[in-house]
Amino acid sequence: MLASPGAEGRADLKLIEEHVQRMRWHVTRSSFADVGQAPAIEQRTGFTEAFLYAAQGFAHGIVAIGRAAITTDNKAYADVLERLHQRGVFLSYLPGTGGPEPT
Repeated sequence: MLASPGAEGRADLKLIEEHVQRMRWHVTRSSFADVGQAPAIEQRTGFTEAFLYAAQGFAHGIVAIGRAAITTDNKAYADVLERLHQRGVFLSYLPGTGGPEPT
């Protein structure tokens, strides 16, 4: 799961966990976050850690609060989707957050 740190992050994680349970997916105990104003996706340690965690087989996918939590840059987003696809990792967002479900 990818969410913000702190109280907002705990609220995001609760929403993500509820969504994951409705989908009947299993939840890992690991969560990842990028603190403060997020830099470009390739410089974000939280996303990189989540990606590596899933790519190494510890999870099947990444669930984020919404597409903006990944990146708003269309080219960077396409690159992320390609990297995830190459590793067989899915990307999902909460319903109604502007992202496709699931990717």
